[in-house]
Amino acid sequence: MEQLVTRWGKEIDKDKVLPEYPRPGLVRDSYYNLNGEWDYCINDSPETNTYDGKILVPFSPETFLSGVNQIVKPEQYLHYNKEFSLSEGFVKDRVILHFGAVDQECKVYLNGKFLGEHKGGYLPFNFDITEVLQEKNQLKLSVIDKTEHLPHARGKQKLLKKGKYSSLFYTPQSGIWKTVWLESVENVYIQDIKITPVYDESCVRFLIKSNEKNQKVYLTVYEEGNTLKEAEGETDRDIVVKLEDFKSWSPDNPFLYNIKIRLGQDEVTSYFGMRKLSTGRDKNGTLRFFLNNKPYFFNGVLDQGYWPESLMTAPSDEALKYDIIKLKEMGYNTIRKHIKIEPERFYYHCDKLGMIVWQDMPNGGGDYNMVFVTYLPNGLPWFGRNIKDDHYKIFRREDEEGKKQYYRDLDDMVSTLYNYPSIAVWGPFNEGWGQFDAGRATEAIRKLDDTRLINEACGWYDQGGGDMYSIHNYIRKLKVKPQSDRVVALTEYGGYAYPVKGHMACAKEFGYQHYHSVEELTVNYKRLWEEEIFPNLHKGLSSAIYTQTSDIEEEVNGVMTYDREVDKMDIKKVQELNQKLYKIFEELT
Repeated sequence: MEQLVTRWGKEIDKDKVLPEYPRPGLVRDSYYNLNGEWDYCINDSPETNTYDGKILVPFSPETFLSGVNQIVKPEQYLHYNKEFSLSEGFVKDRVILHFGAVDQECKVYLNGKFLGEHKGGYLPFNFDITEVLQEKNQLKLSVIDKTEHLPHARGKQKLLKKGKYSSLFYTPQSGIWKTVWLESVENVYIQDIKITPVYDESCVRFLIKSNEKNQKVYLTVYEEGNTLKEAEGETDRDIVVKLEDFKSWSPDNPFLYNIKIRLGQDEVTSYFGMRKLSTGRDKNGTLRFFLNNKPYFFNGVLDQGYWPESLMTAPSDEALKYDIIKLKEMGYNTIRKHIKIEPERFYYHCDKLGMIVWQDMPNGGGDYNMVFVTYLPNGLPWFGRNIKDDHYKIFRREDEEGKKQYYRDLDDMVSTLYNYPSIAVWGPFNEGWGQFDAGRATEAIRKLDDTRLINEACGWYDQGGGDMYSIHNYIRKLKVKPQSDRVVALTEYGGYAYPVKGHMACAKEFGYQHYHSVEELTVNYKRLWEEEIFPNLHKGLSSAIYTQTSDIEEEVNGVMTYDREVDKMDIKKVQELNQKLYKIFEELT
């Protein structure tokens, strides 16, 4: 079939690829974007001095927009080369090189000097390049990506023995897939900010890290340019700022406070939202999720963040925003970000627009036995509730170094995304895909972040922990029983398919029920809600996450087509259902 391309992919400017500042939670004036055309080579050697042609970074070589359109095999190496010179006045005291994400393992060299290596394909890392920086610079990367042949996090990526697509899993991708950039800083500079709203005490707690201990810092909280509070303190110690009569953050009113932090000559800006996540009893004594001390229904969509021309990398910042805006327009308040960590600008847009995020940890481990992890528990729910996840062999988690890498990634994910107020839930495991010792993962997350909710084992292979009793329900009629110690959450359901000709990536079609028009799909979506969602609200049901935002490759079960050109349900009727849901829930709780 002809390559499917979104409207944003058709407008790509090779000289301005994703130019936006990539770290909105900690912003400096200093910024040099390295996206654009690089040299590349795919070969069988860990070293190279020759290149096959140009690749458009940060699009992976497997994507159409990269200009390469070739899958990197497990035995191959992917090489990058970029020459650059910095403008006069850019360099202050030190220069930091940032990679948003490189999949899966890479070694980095600048001007012939080895900077270091990184493992794991979803999270940012950086190097101080001050000592090796020259007037003219040559940056090289050597990357390997073995997908399921390494235990690293890989999400929905899968190598195929034949064909291009595989229903539940998607085309693998390799190498650089988030923005590469530089910043210049003072000798002593702010490295990190941890912002914790303390809702019930009307204050916010700041913990500021720098590259040298015990530094004096000055902090200003302001609203629309007007200074509200000023404070001073030291790095590595909490600075508490009182905010009497503060404005709460919620999807209905996504109010954000701005902050400015100064350490010597270094100055950064950031923001925060005042909100509280918890569980509690409603007026009937039923356990519910709470947002800002009131019962709250998380009504959302499973969102995997794939694009036909660029896979996991959105073709533009406007494209990244589009899905959030569209889902909010339809009346949803939640996105479950499914086994993928987005660029930080995604969470920034959710903060600004007012969309709650349930953040999954990307799954890893070995090649799964799909009968065990998906088909049996989907058809027989009791099967997935009675097996302990310390059977590492059957869960494909025998590799000890892989388990350690999981916890390094988990720590980095929570730390990297901690400040974004839109994130409400952490999900360490999904459907037993590489799951192991889920209770330990919950404990690790609680130590890193005790302000959010945890979905310990999404779907099945429940180990009894976390804040919710998670249900995936695609093929049976939903029947909910109130739980005494955890909130009942429908965390995946629906998956209704409607193939729209001319807007599909391939001829194959995957979904749980198949329909053939907007009207037919809408009628059956409405039926699903009236027969299964509404009747279970009084039994404790407190979330519903529909599968999914857009079609992806063989999956044609999105509320939009893969290219985002066709809305596959009647938006007005979906809006009406959502408003009815919120009204019933408010009256009930």
